[in-house]
Amino acid sequence: MTLSFCPTGELLTLRDAAEYITALPKAEHDAADWQVAMETLLLVAERDGPEMLARIAVMKALNRHSATAMPEPRGKPASVFGLFGDASRNN
Repeated sequence: MTLSFCPTGELLTLRDAAEYITALPKAEHDAADWQVAMETLLLVAERDGPEMLARIAVMKALNRHSATAMPEPRGKPASVFGLFGDASRNN
């Protein structure tokens, strides 16, 4: 399973990802994103959990310092299409 390209090279296996995480400095290793990544790697390795979950967790941890683009707010609020009716119309 190829997880991603990281500064030290490619993470090709679950073991590569686990070794990468354990080699991180303690402050980085103790970050919540890396703890979640390690837990999901253990879930996959020990309990045959979904590999995609581990991939997502590791990718999220690898990219935790990059700026994320927030979607632009909608120009106008969503309109109600009469599913629940308007209280003023029912009187």
